Amino acid sequence: MALRIIAAILLVLVLALQYRLWVSPNGMRDLWRTEKAIEAQTQENERLAERNRTLAAEVRDLKEGRAAIEERARTDLGMVGGNETFFQVVPPPAAQAPPPEERRTAQAGDQQ
Repeated sequence: MALRIIAAILLVLVLALQYRLWVSPNGMRDLWRTEKAIEAQTQENERLAERNRTLAAEVRDLKEGRAAIEERARTDLGMVGGNETFFQVVPPPAAQAPPPEERRTAQAGDQQ
């Protein structure tokens, strides 16, 4: 009889521990959420590390190389070298309206 009581107490204890492990907020669900958060943070850290490497390379180029400075001056500031000629190609307007004088004349003719 005492053996059955001990077995029942041990069974209840094992079930209580299993409940805490699988169902309670601090159990396996919390572990899985934490693992997902760690994975997401690891990916974010890798992305930021790559961005940092790119920025460090750009800073190194700007400090050491003249080509990077020239490229920045051309693209950002629109500068041209001393022995270069700048040509700007402007596309024609798609639908060109007549000058204001012609519009007034045309409107006056329509009214008569």
